[in-house]
Amino acid sequence: QVQLVESGGGLVQPGGSLRLSCVASGSSFDLYTMNWYRQAPGKQRELVATITSGGSTSFADSVKGRFTTSRDNAKNTVYLQMNSLKPEDTAVYYCNAQRIVLRLLNYWGQGTQVTVSS
Repeated sequence: QVQLVESGGGLVQPGGSLRLSCVASGSSFDLYTMNWYRQAPGKQRELVATITSGGSTSFADSVKGRFTTSRDNAKNTVYLQMNSLKPEDTAVYYCNAQRIVLRLLNYWGQGTQVTVSS
């Protein structure tokens, strides 16, 4: 069992930056692929960024070049650095942990609100 707790959300002006953190409890954090999703009001949840256990990253086209993700396995933490924020980045951001061990293990955090507005 893995519990995920996000932090770092808030209100920021367009063009600003925020860094989200997601701390995982439980063992074997380094074996999980970690994802960041977001969900804006009235829209489906979308995948924003992924970092694999090996450190490979991928991003949605809408955030490429503006967002980065990293992980610190010693701290059981994954980060989402968001730069050049736009109003359309406004959403609840969720941390997700996935690993396949005979079956898919899939865990979610409670989400953190990011609002980009002047």
